[in-house]
Amino acid sequence: MELTLLGTGAPDGLPRPDCPCAACAAALGTGARAATALLIDDALLLDLTPGAVFAAARAGRSLTGVRQVLLTHPHDGPAVELPAGLPPAGRVPDGRVLTLISGHRVRAVPMDAPGTGYEVVSPDGERLLYLPPGGAPAGLTERAALPYDTVVGDLVGRPDALARLRAVEAVGPATEVIAVHLDHDAPPGPELERRLAAAGARAVPDGTTLPVGGFRAVPGPPRRTLVTGGARSGKSLEAERRLETYPEVVYVATGGGRDGDAEWAARIGLHRERRPAAWRTEETCELAELLTSDGPPLLVDCLSLWLTDAMDRVDAWDDTAWARGGESALRKRTAELVAAVRATRRTVVLVTNETGSGVVPATAAGRRFRDELGRLNAAVADQCEQVLLVVAGQALVLRG
Repeated sequence: MELTLLGTGAPDGLPRPDCPCAACAAALGTGARAATALLIDDALLLDLTPGAVFAAARAGRSLTGVRQVLLTHPHDGPAVELPAGLPPAGRVPDGRVLTLISGHRVRAVPMDAPGTGYEVVSPDGERLLYLPPGGAPAGLTERAALPYDTVVGDLVGRPDALARLRAVEAVGPATEVIAVHLDHDAPPGPELERRLAAAGARAVPDGTTLPVGGFRAVPGPPRRTLVTGGARSGKSLEAERRLETYPEVVYVATGGGRDGDAEWAARIGLHRERRPAAWRTEETCELAELLTSDGPPLLVDCLSLWLTDAMDRVDAWDDTAWARGGESALRKRTAELVAAVRATRRTVVLVTNETGSGVVPATAAGRRFRDELGRLNAAVADQCEQVLLVVAGQALVLRG
């Protein structure tokens, strides 16, 4: 089965008409995207969009052989004129199966938002799933008989759709995942590629033709990632984004609770509200034990609070205790953590704070914490496949 993406953008396209935002201004050349439409084996057209005939011609294809046109979502604005020779466009009721004269079987997949997803099976058995903008499959409770060969959907707007499919093994290690319905909320250029790669997915330019079910190298996300940055830089949000397409994640909060501190409780509450409901939270500083055990991905937030706890345990804030064994005890504990990061078989994203770029602490204990955190960050970063520095909400790739 051969898939041609006539467009890969949101229903209004990218750039949006008359939109002055920075993302639309930067959407030039291959960054410009027409509304998403899929042409399958020159016989099936999923979503009818303005200029579909010309988009097909630019991709070296033709719509003259199309035998079925199916829509996935309500189309706002003026009706799209049906090109001459194409059959009328329609939608298949949820759960119904349509068999085309070409031999393709199309099943309408229920969504949790207005719209219809389509599962397409070729005469040779290749399997494609196409999801509408803003939609994720509804009612997935049973394990899939086979993973799809290719999944195409709104991964920026609905990353949880991919998590749901992975939870029932409808997306496996060899599934090719393509992001479409890209709008001006999607980051531009390399940032989009990096974010999608972390989910094991990618975006392609309009007009790209892909084989469905053929051999391909599917990108794998890095196993270990360190995200560092200053206060309120967006580093925690960046770390959470990297795991939002996984069906299960253990969120490791190293800060614990602070009785009577309403401001701290509010901070923790905001973090919890934006995490997916399927994520599980553990409040612990025993990171080495978690890293060396098997299980779902870990998000550790953050190493600076872990270090605070480690220094509390050896009374490292006291100069005398530090000189009488506190330093060696702390170094032993940090070495155990670094070794566990190196040996872990779990996917792990670690968050830390970048210190030392501003005011020098006024006390010896403060300077000691700054120095030890710098050493810990460097040692952990050395064991990670990818290291990101987040500044003003923008992630800069330092490694990977």
